[in-house]
This record gives sequence, C-alpha cells and structure tokens, in this order.
Amino acid sequence: MTLTDLLKSSAIGALSVALLFTAAPERAEAASGSALAVAQDRDQPRRERPQRGERREMRQQIREARPAAQPERQREIAPQQRRDERADRRQSRDAARAEAQAQLENRRDQFHRSTNGRDDTALAAQREAVRQAARSRQERANQEQARRADAQQDRDAARRNYRDGRRDDARQDRRENRRDYRTDGRRADRDENRRDARRDYREGGREGSRDGRRYDRREDRRDARQDYRSGQRDAAWGSRQGRYHDGRRWHDYRRWDRQDWRRSQRYNWQHYRASNRSLYRPGRYYSPYRNHRYSRLSIGISLGSVFFGSRYQINDPWRYRLPAVYGPYRWVRYYDDVLLVDIYSGEVVDVIYDFFW
Repeated sequence: MTLTDLLKSSAIGALSVALLFTAAPERAEAASGSALAVAQDRDQPRRERPQRGERREMRQQIREARPAAQPERQREIAPQQRRDERADRRQSRDAARAEAQAQLENRRDQFHRSTNGRDDTALAAQREAVRQAARSRQERANQEQARRADAQQDRDAARRNYRDGRRDDARQDRRENRRDYRTDGRRADRDENRRDARRDYREGGREGSRDGRRYDRREDRRDARQDYRSGQRDAAWGSRQGRYHDGRRWHDYRRWDRQDWRRSQRYNWQHYRASNRSLYRPGRYYSPYRNHRYSRLSIGISLGSVFFGSRYQINDPWRYRLPAVYGPYRWVRYYDDVLLVDIYSGEVVDVIYDFFW
C-alpha cells in the first residue's frame, strides 16, 4: 500500500465520519457504508477492486448523500433570519417617516406662530387704507359721471332753445313779409304793371301787327343763326371730348392727340434712350397666352383685357420720357412695343414700335 493510497483512504474516512454525524440516521448509515466500502476497496489490491462502472455508481451515491447531510438547523434558521431582517428594515422606514412627519409639523407650527405673531394693528390699518382709496376712486367716478350728465342736459336744452328760437324767428319773419307786402303797395304795383302790359299788347296789335310780326320773324331768324353757330361750336367741342365711368360717376376727358406730344422736346425718348440704353431693357415679355405670338398692332385695334392688365401697364411713364396719361388711358407694354390703350373700351389709341430693346 503506497502513501498516496493511504492519504486518499484517510481523507475519505474523515469525510465519512463527518457525514455520519451530520446526516440523517438512515442516510448517514448508507453514506458511511458506502465510504467504508470505498475505503476497503482502496485497501484491497488493484486487481481485487471493483470495476470502473461500479466506482462511478458509488461516487454518484456519495453526491446524492451530500445535500441530505446539510444541517437541519441551518435550514430552519435561514427563513427566520430573513424575516427578522425584513422586520428591522420596516422599523427603520417607519422611524424615518415618523421623523420626517415630525419635522414637517414643526416647520408648520413655526410658520403659523410667525404669521400669528404679526402686528395686527398695522395690517388692519393697511386694509383700511386700501378701502379708503377704493371709496375715493368710486366717489370721483360718480362725480365725473354726474358732471357729464349735467353737461349733456345743458347741451340738449341749448339745442332745443336754439331750434325753438329759430322756428319762432322764421314764423315772425314770414308774418312781417306778408304784412309789408300788403301795406307797402307792391301788390298794387304788380297789378298796375299787368294792366299796362295788357294795354300795350292790345294797342300794338291794333296799330301795327304786320310790322310786329315782321320784326319778330327777323328776330327769330337772327336767333336761329346764332344758335346754329353756337351749336356747331358745341358739336365740334363735343367731338373732342369723351366720357368714362370710374365706378362711381361719369367723368369728361379730352381726346388723346397723337401728334401734339411728339412735337415737344420734353418727350424726346429716342435721344434719352441713346444715353440710357439699360433703362429700356425691362426683361423678357411673357404673353398672357402660351401659344400667342407677336403681331404688329395698329391704332384702332381692340385688345382683350388680359393684354393691358396691371402687370403690363407702365405706371411710371416719365422714366421713359413718355407723356403722362389721364382719364381711361394707360401706357401698356406689348413685347418691345408701347401701346396707349383705352382700358374701358380696349381700343389702341397710340402706338410706338420697337420702343424697348
């Protein structure tokens, strides 16, 4: 028997003894028997030992016996210890909550004591001052309202008296006029004038009705010729006038003269364009219709309203040395041309070709 076998046998023997004292009687006896069998087996010669499968079964029996060998006391003490620890933690939490509640109550009592300890007299005086100020404001508001009501009554009474006085004065004036008309002889003068007129008419008809008729015919022909001449002048002036309606009323305006403004050097736009070429490059012209192409327009043509809308109108003609417009006329850009359009009828009144570059 070698030293190694001896040490192994003694360790197994000690383990078996320990399991014997701690395990249950029936399991301890089985474990001790197995341990003794193992020890005896180790003491036997190698050729007389159990086979490998038997040794594996013996080790399995030893492992199954170990959990059963735990102290029963330790199994009983562990749940009790956990319950005690839970009770201790619960007591600690309750004590902390009680302490926090006590501190809160203490702060609350201190606040109430500090609030109740204020000077009640000063607080009452302050409240009374606030009430007095409110009463003063209400009194002033009532006084102002009463003053305004009195002023309004005075104004109404003044208007009423004024109307009554004017009505009485007008009636008195009419009475006096009628009285004066009756008393100062104006009625008698009027009647006398009527009588004289009738007498002269009758005498003139008897004495020279023929001459009177001839004179009347000459006078009528003279008046007719004079009326005809004045009528011609009015007609000629009317042909140069026009009317347009701005949405509220009709307005008269002078007809546009296409030649008059071209004679003025103020509107010499060709010379001005020669030195300000960039001003006459307003950018690309976008037609109101996608498929519309340029066509040379002449005076008298009528355009649709989309061609002289606000986006095509030239609101600052003075920048291009164009004359100012009036009435329904507006300068309108049409590609590189400039048209003067009557926006009420759509008629082209004036045109400048190749105005822009």
